[in-house]
Amino acid sequence: MNYETAHKLLIAQTLTTEENPDALLMRMKQGKPPIPGQITSILLALKVVFEGLKEDSSLNRELAFALYQLGVKAQQIFVAGRKAGVDWPPLLKEDLLRISLATESIFSGVWQTPPSGVFGKF
Repeated sequence: MNYETAHKLLIAQTLTTEENPDALLMRMKQGKPPIPGQITSILLALKVVFEGLKEDSSLNRELAFALYQLGVKAQQIFVAGRKAGVDWPPLLKEDLLRISLATESIFSGVWQTPPSGVFGKF
């Protein structure tokens, strides 16, 4: 995956329109789990974007908003869904944490990894 493809994929995952029914945020708002491989693709795209932006001191607004939505909004949707009784896949919470850490990495310029044992605390 190259930078341009990764950039487009991340933005597409946040577009909540009828034309994009499989976007992560759209699916989650509907109480649906991610499609198989979707989280893996997002995490790969985040790593590619991180590597592509390591030397840059700024982000474009569209990408920054997509990163915010993936890193923060997805977790908010997850919590709201759980409160509404959505039966999310068992590892989705951990996957969303990985996404959040990867988005934080892009903003900070330093790749973040979950602390040892963090997933056992959920």
